[in-house]
Amino acid sequence: MQELEFSFLDKGRYSIQNYYFDLAFYTMNSRRRFIQNTSIIGLAMTVQPNLPVYASQRKVLGHGDFTYTIDPSWGNLDPAKVPVVNCHEMVMDRKGRMILLTDEPKNNVIIYSQSGKLLTTWTLGLPAAHGLTLVDEGDAEYLWVVDNGGRVLKTTLDGKVVAELASPIAEGIYSEKMRWVPTETTVAPNGDLYVADGYGSQFFLQYDSRGNFIRKFGGAGNEDGQFSTAHGIAVDQRGGEPTLICTSRGHNSFKRFTLDGTYLETIFLPGAFVCRPVIHGDNLYAGVCWSRLRYLEQTDNSGFVTILNKENRVVSNPGGTEPYYRDGNLQVMLQEEAVFKHCHDVCIDQDENIYVCQWNAGKSYPIKLTRI
Repeated sequence: MQELEFSFLDKGRYSIQNYYFDLAFYTMNSRRRFIQNTSIIGLAMTVQPNLPVYASQRKVLGHGDFTYTIDPSWGNLDPAKVPVVNCHEMVMDRKGRMILLTDEPKNNVIIYSQSGKLLTTWTLGLPAAHGLTLVDEGDAEYLWVVDNGGRVLKTTLDGKVVAELASPIAEGIYSEKMRWVPTETTVAPNGDLYVADGYGSQFFLQYDSRGNFIRKFGGAGNEDGQFSTAHGIAVDQRGGEPTLICTSRGHNSFKRFTLDGTYLETIFLPGAFVCRPVIHGDNLYAGVCWSRLRYLEQTDNSGFVTILNKENRVVSNPGGTEPYYRDGNLQVMLQEEAVFKHCHDVCIDQDENIYVCQWNAGKSYPIKLTRI
């Protein structure tokens, strides 16, 4: 599901003049590289549908200590037997299996081995499956599956539904006129469930482990604690005390909150329309669905991956421009290599390889980035 999104610039951190200066600088310094890359693409066939020839040339993506090569064949399946439309999200279970969520009703879930071999598929028949969260409850692991049609379901790893959250409209949490189009979930250490209404009314809803509503926070707007496309959410325990990292994709930002919904800070990522945050070790990873090649406008087929360290400074942008800070402020980030179209999610394995899921990418399968 696509919504038109418009980013804003906090002029205290990043001015319109700075934006155009950086865009001109980027264009001048990358024109020659762009011409070379597009010439290469014209000379060879792609390995995976819509995946440039970079993959076969072992092109290195990323910056600093976070560099990767592309595995051109990982996860490719026969689309006649195992079709996908959008590869929305992926998680890894205890056994190291890679669990992919798609919005193809014939097979909402595809389970791979880490080598990319198909293990099994199952479906809930959901036409707009979008969010996938893995929760380990000790005795077993479970999945929270979110469908943009308004369903939030808890399943076993083999697809048995064990719980479903009631609509906030039916429960009186929302008024009848409010939109409910959920996109994502996360589970806190105490078992509380948080649901992102990212394509609906822009709230995050908190429930206890029994499904009882506690509170909602956020809502649409440009204030610190408000959102524009509240697309994703994750629990961040890197600082010791758990907090929530919430996506405000239209604001090119992540926003941090306490577990009771109190706003703490904004992590501004100029130019990057980020999807859900994924915490792995000391780092935060995210797919960038679009980057902004024109002021306040997203550009199709301009995605990349972004990686932030424990201090939430961007340290690498595989497929994107090298992160650059001026006077402590992150400058605009754009797609540099035409490897990705619209990065919707990432999954990180035990070796810190990245599996990139894409929306609106020609029905292609996930792309594996092998860490160097």
